[in-house]
Amino acid sequence: MTSVFSELKRRHVYRTAAFYAAAAWLLVQVATQVAPYFDMPTWSVRLVIVACVAGFPIALLLSWFYEWSPSTGWRRELDGPIANAAGSPADHAAAAVAAPPSDQSIAVLAFADMSQARDQEYFSDGLAEELLNLLAQLPQLRVIARTSSFAFKGKDVDVATIARTLHVANILEGSVRKSGNMLRITAQLVRASDSSHLWSQTYDRELTDVFAVQDEIAQAVVAALKVKLLPQQVLTNPHRTADTKAHDQYLLGMAALRRGRHEGYRDAVAAFRLAIEIDPDYAAAHAALAQAIDSSADFVQDSDQRETLQMQALTSAEHAIKLAPGLADGYAVRGRLRCRNLWNWSGALADLRRALELDPSSSDVRLQYVYVLFCLNRPEVVAITRKVIQDDPLSWLGWFYYGGLHRNFGTMSGDTAMLAEARVALQRALELNPHASFIHYVSGGLELLEGKAEAALAVYRQAGAGFREAGIAMAEHSLGHKKESDDALSELEAKYANGFSTQIAEVHGWRGEHDAAFAALDRACTQSDAGLSRVLSDPFLRPLYADPRWAALLERLAFTKV
Repeated sequence: MTSVFSELKRRHVYRTAAFYAAAAWLLVQVATQVAPYFDMPTWSVRLVIVACVAGFPIALLLSWFYEWSPSTGWRRELDGPIANAAGSPADHAAAAVAAPPSDQSIAVLAFADMSQARDQEYFSDGLAEELLNLLAQLPQLRVIARTSSFAFKGKDVDVATIARTLHVANILEGSVRKSGNMLRITAQLVRASDSSHLWSQTYDRELTDVFAVQDEIAQAVVAALKVKLLPQQVLTNPHRTADTKAHDQYLLGMAALRRGRHEGYRDAVAAFRLAIEIDPDYAAAHAALAQAIDSSADFVQDSDQRETLQMQALTSAEHAIKLAPGLADGYAVRGRLRCRNLWNWSGALADLRRALELDPSSSDVRLQYVYVLFCLNRPEVVAITRKVIQDDPLSWLGWFYYGGLHRNFGTMSGDTAMLAEARVALQRALELNPHASFIHYVSGGLELLEGKAEAALAVYRQAGAGFREAGIAMAEHSLGHKKESDDALSELEAKYANGFSTQIAEVHGWRGEHDAAFAALDRACTQSDAGLSRVLSDPFLRPLYADPRWAALLERLAFTKV
């Protein structure tokens, strides 16, 4: 009951009720005072009173499901306890309030770096993530994924708010102080309902004991939550390295990899290579190296060099699988490579299904699996993406896939409800990551596909280089502005011909220029453009479907073999 009242307060229902009551009272007073001077009949005043009374529950209902701000106007309420992961956002939020979180649910927050120089954040983050992964091994325990748990890092947000946002009953937080070869790790388990401490402990250990401390903390949390372990369940990571220096480089690499962009991928490659140099049998580092190399290949303009890097990434992934057949990481990254670069769809599906068998709780693996199903236009992907959002409610990528899926399926079927859901999900993705170019590109595409070219143009202008020019070229074409469309397309082809060939094909396809579109797609095949993996679900290439060259393209990309 307390959670219901808290949610009413958070959604400003009480404030709406007060404002409405004051406004209605004022309106009735005006009506009763003014009516006699205009010879208005008595029933007209009664009608005003009845209308005010009848409108009261409607106003409360609107304040529950919608919010208004001067910058965004009216929009659907999105910040419910599970961030509306399944069904319509409004329906799910209401259901979440009615169902309090399970006592055996937890979010592991990023541990604070308390080192003197404050330069060990990569280490404190890595320790917290390892704890999260250990706890996620237990199917009896609902553990929120890293993206959502770490979203509160550095923010002054109280435990109750975090727990309500993530729809969990418990929060694990802590700090790490690293000085030379010594560690001080403090951890505490907090029950969100009353902010009471279920367990807390401080560990002073040598750096070489860090893995043992992680296992101890995980075991203590499980005991405090009264989770009953099965006889075969042991909370440990059998695939970790025994060398703390290699582990340190791995954590540095993961921090750089998550920064993204070319510099981050370059630093990640260097760190993972050093980790492998220290411990050649470190399977997780080989898998991470594969991902970093493949990501860095996207920034290489030379096609031969890009292909060389992609093959290096594949070799690293396969070596990770050889070293540790029971580790999900190698299969997950090989599935990504098989999808994006090799167009081996059956192999990608097999790899990712194996990764999910080994690590069913991994949000990253499920997102990779979602991407493959997304590319293949498989309807079952919608339900899987809902599950991803439920366990990782602040994942911009999960919301992006959810919105993109609804956009593509909705425009294909003409389902306006799906299109409305796409708009809500893409808006949520933008709120979580306002700088992601591809979200703006897909959001602008939704406007364009719904015939709102002016709105699409405004959204496209917010996208990053390459995506911006492609979107503007399509929107200006729909507005009948040939010169502006040609100028944007010329800039796209001049600056981004190597890396955005699929987007160039989209522009030509949207403009009805089939020969130019297929020429761009042919270049994309030669360049191993990662965008080709999405052509089957790409609504802007649908004008090409009737052309016999389309079937040949699908054959070339092996879509016909799935």
